[in-house]
Order: sequence, then C-alpha cells, then structure tokens
Amino acid sequence: MASGGKAMGKVDDNKKRKKDAIVNSAFSLFIQNGINDTSIADIMKKAELAKGTFYLYFKDKFEVRDYLIRKKAAQIFDKAQKALEESGITGFEDRIIFMVDNILDQLNNNKVLLRFISKNLSWGIFRHAIASMPVDKGVSAEDFLEKLFRETDKQFHNPEMLIFMIVELVNSTAHNVILYKQPVELAELKEFLYPLIRQMIQGFEIANN
Repeated sequence: MASGGKAMGKVDDNKKRKKDAIVNSAFSLFIQNGINDTSIADIMKKAELAKGTFYLYFKDKFEVRDYLIRKKAAQIFDKAQKALEESGITGFEDRIIFMVDNILDQLNNNKVLLRFISKNLSWGIFRHAIASMPVDKGVSAEDFLEKLFRETDKQFHNPEMLIFMIVELVNSTAHNVILYKQPVELAELKEFLYPLIRQMIQGFEIANN
C-alpha cells in the first residue's frame, strides 16, 4: 500500500513538472513574441515535451494565457495580503489602500509582468483568479476580501461592484504611468488615486441612521 502511494506521488510530481514546464515556456514566449505569434508547437519545443502532451493539460494556448493570468494575479495578491497582515493596519479604507499600494509597487518592480497582465486582464479572469487560486497554502483572494468586509463595522451596497470599480480604476491608470511615466510618475499618481479610492469606498457605504 505504501509503495502504491509512492508510485502515485511520483506520477503526480511528474504531471506537475510537465504542466509547470508548459506554463513557464508559454509565459516566456508570450512575453517575447506575443500570444498571436506563439504556437503550441513553439511552447512544447521550448518545454522539451512532445506536442501531444500539451492537450493533456490545456485545450489551446488561450487557456494557458488565462491560467497564467490567474496564477500571476493570485501571486501578486498573496504577497500584498501577507504584507497587510504583517502591517497591523486595521481601518477598512486604510487596508484597501495598503493593498493597492503594495500591488502597484510590485507591478512597478516587474514591468514585464504588468505588460502581460494589463494587456490580457478582464474582470471575468480576475474574478476567477481571486476565487480559485490560493497561493502557498493561503486563502483565496476572494475569501480574504470577504474577511475584510466581515471585519469592518461598516456596511456597503454591492461590495463586488466596489471591488470591480477599484480594480478597473487602478488597472486603467497604472499601465501608462508605470510603463511610460505618462502623464505623471507613479508617486504622483498615488496622490490622486488614493483619495479617489477613499471616495469610492465612502460612496458605497450604507449610512447608519
């Protein structure tokens, strides 16, 4: 029985190695050549695997793209989440701003990743990412956000819409600022962005009568 368990463990490890090889090769080629100019054959050649192996894990290269965005977005969120937990910040607005600030700094330090995510990110993919991709045995971003809303004494109209609007605002403004420093640099963007996010949060808050 024990030997059978070890055998299954080796099979699972082998599957994970192959999937990781496909995903890592795809990410490298997507960054280098773009998705449209990257073929499945290119991915599998770089991964040093037979082309047919690809279809054991993904149906097409766009499914790999969506998986990568979910994975990369979840990793970014996970780092921000851990930093927030270590910060000791308690106020709801302050916690949201801290998360946004940490994520912006991560993207500023990894412009290649920003190009990939911002070019391909949609709300549907982001929504799937926060719901389904826990990292390092942590909780999913969706569970973490739900916890933030539970722990505050404030109540909000449509919390998902609030998060959607914050994500869209940050994503749309950060791209040109981080990549091209246009129309301002990141530090100056933050001076305008964070008060707007606070206003959005307050606009969704249900007033206590």
